Amino acid sequence: MPVRWLMTLGERNRPDEPAYADCPPPGQARAAALVDDCGQLFPILLSWRQRFGHDVTGYAVQVEADDIERLPPRVVEDWGPDGLRLDTMPGGYVVVSDHRDHDEPTVNRVGHQVSRSAVAAAPGECPQVRRSEGGLHIP
Repeated sequence: MPVRWLMTLGERNRPDEPAYADCPPPGQARAAALVDDCGQLFPILLSWRQRFGHDVTGYAVQVEADDIERLPPRVVEDWGPDGLRLDTMPGGYVVVSDHRDHDEPTVNRVGHQVSRSAVAAAPGECPQVRRSEGGLHIP
């Protein structure tokens, strides 16, 4: 089964906490998408922003799935905000927060700290994103 990115539309439904967003599982979210590459999530998020309002949040994780209509039960049962969180911001920006568990950083031969997951990233896999690093502009 191929590894893909699954993203659901988070709900910012607490006006008292504007940064809060629920993380509904697939099947309960107003929108969901299954794509082959992490980079394909951004145009989808842009489309959701245009359809559902300017401040939307997407939660995305890598899953083994063939079809969004027939997701393995464990994907839906284990769904939670432990992947990437993508928040749209005014001006067309997206803030990406990485909530995945990563290996402890290792030291390479020249003494710089490098994350194992960043070094071992497979082609087509989403590159490591530092927590709360933003500034990606969607034209």
